[in-house]
Amino acid sequence: MSQDLTRLTAAQLADGMRAGEYTSTDVTRAHLDRIEATDDVIGSFISVTPDVALATAADVDRRRAAGEDLHPFAGVPVSLKDVVVTAGIRTTAGSKMLEDWVPPYDATVYTKIKAAGLPVLGKTNMDEFAMGSTTEHSAFGPTRNPWDTTTVPGGSSGGAASSAAAFQAPLAVGTDTGGSVRQPAAFTGTVGVKPTYGSVSRYGIVAMASSLDQVGPLGRTVADAAALHQLMAGHDQRDSTSLSDGVPDFLAAVEAGARDGSLQGKRLGTIRELSADDYDEGVRAAFVSALELARKAGAEVVEVDMPSLRYALDAYYLIMPSEASSNLARYDGMRFGLRAEPETGPVTAETVMSTTRAAGFGAEVKRRILLGTYALSAGYYDAYYGSAQKVRTLVQRDLAAAFEKADVLVSPTAPTTALPFGVENDDDPMALYLGDAATIPANLAGIPGMSLPAGLANGMPVGFQLLAPAREDARLYEVGSAIEALVTDAAGAPLWAGVPTDYAAESATTSA
Repeated sequence: MSQDLTRLTAAQLADGMRAGEYTSTDVTRAHLDRIEATDDVIGSFISVTPDVALATAADVDRRRAAGEDLHPFAGVPVSLKDVVVTAGIRTTAGSKMLEDWVPPYDATVYTKIKAAGLPVLGKTNMDEFAMGSTTEHSAFGPTRNPWDTTTVPGGSSGGAASSAAAFQAPLAVGTDTGGSVRQPAAFTGTVGVKPTYGSVSRYGIVAMASSLDQVGPLGRTVADAAALHQLMAGHDQRDSTSLSDGVPDFLAAVEAGARDGSLQGKRLGTIRELSADDYDEGVRAAFVSALELARKAGAEVVEVDMPSLRYALDAYYLIMPSEASSNLARYDGMRFGLRAEPETGPVTAETVMSTTRAAGFGAEVKRRILLGTYALSAGYYDAYYGSAQKVRTLVQRDLAAAFEKADVLVSPTAPTTALPFGVENDDDPMALYLGDAATIPANLAGIPGMSLPAGLANGMPVGFQLLAPAREDARLYEVGSAIEALVTDAAGAPLWAGVPTDYAAESATTSA
């Protein structure tokens, strides 16, 4: 087949399969071949599942040939972050602790993906237990950024984002606890969405910080992210935090945003506390350029105040490790996962737990467990965790006030473009914590956020972040698709069309 199927968007692939131009088996094989040819360098995947993917593709082809009514995106392949529990398929969360764990049940999002007929190509790499911003903190090695393999793809969903950017998968599932979908999307020139908390089930997602975690879609276009989001969303009685709302028509919102004049009268709010001085010059320039395109298209740009934002980062880095330390207490060498016994001395429950956790957890996970356990300890709970929850309430109030003045809030997704390897290291663990200032508020407040490409700075992608009120995810897709169209028209081509596709020559010199 002369056409490179991996270069098509998910929407284009779905249209082509329905038109009989190619089959799901053709599409799935093309992406599996792409993974085989490139993943030794990129490292997007922990596990590749060709048998599972091709079996699903063959079933979709059979049902389509028989004239069955299928999901519009049936047959379009997808990758899953290795935090999504999959029965019969190894699920590691990027950790030695779960290196050989094969779950007996499925996450709800995986159940929905299977029911819709999307072939699952494999499980993508991630920072261990989603703790990190670079995908360097994985027990299975780092993932590299397809735009420049000497740089990181962001994290913790770096493998998912790179699989989409490197044309290994048209769609990818990630999770976002403090920006872990949006920041990798910014670094890799893809579109990543953090949905409203509770609108996508967390059942079967290996937990890090339960009040912050949210499953989100990644794709190369706003429309593709919308399609995957719509497929995964909806109430789940097995998730006690699941919203009972109906699922909006996100693809209709994308179509509305693509119409001329869709930004007319839309109020885009810039946040005073996210000062332009906090961003690299190239990031600031790309963001301002995209914002000016929106202004010329009829949007009104207003400035809003969020005084509590100066405390949000501190609050997050108390709430998140506190919840993580509680969630990770289950990994004790007793029930499942890794079990390590002491080489000397008595073998007791206490020594097995201690030895297992020392061997199974990496440095960053240990650091956050210690921080969280301290914050929750007697005598410090109110001073730290309790105070952080009060700040969380202030952030929610400030965001509610800001949305009275603006339809969406906008900012650069991250203060820099993709960083070289080694910035996030054990000597300076705070180096990248400060880069989450723009993404963390959405998780603290439970509101939806999106990162989409704004352009390039020194040849690397820059992310443009949109935030909307809770339950207004469709608003992100309407405004996001309009801005995507403006940026694409100004550049003359989609940003993702410029990503390098041949990494063989770089592999010898790339290191991490």
